[in-house]
Amino acid sequence: MFYYVDGTVSVLQTGLAVIDCGGVGYACHASQNTISRLKIGTKARLLTYLNVREGIFEEEKSCFEMMIGVSGVGPKAALSILSVAPPDRLALSIITGDEKMLTQAPGIGKKIAQRIVLELRDKMSKEQLESAS
Repeated sequence: MFYYVDGTVSVLQTGLAVIDCGGVGYACHASQNTISRLKIGTKARLLTYLNVREGIFEEEKSCFEMMIGVSGVGPKAALSILSVAPPDRLALSIITGDEKMLTQAPGIGKKIAQRIVLELRDKMSKEQLESAS
């Protein structure tokens, strides 16, 4: 959890300020009252609150780890697949053998898609059944 961000204001929009902290831009949603006090190019410190839904990252991480466990699938390919399908859609595609969905990801051909379906179908089915109970 970040308590505050301290840096240079680089973008201002209605309800949004982007604070550049050492070359990384943090998007901070704020009231218009706060936004109106900021000026682009000036230093600012905004107190923050990080709101992350429970499980949002764990599902994607779990899918990523399963995919890189498949022979011939590295981190780049796994990220490519997760960029075209969220974890729930990916799981459904693997369970139903929808290779075409997997091949929509850049760098994923038919052979890799078939291998992913073959090696992960049972794992995905078991995981889906466990999460439904």
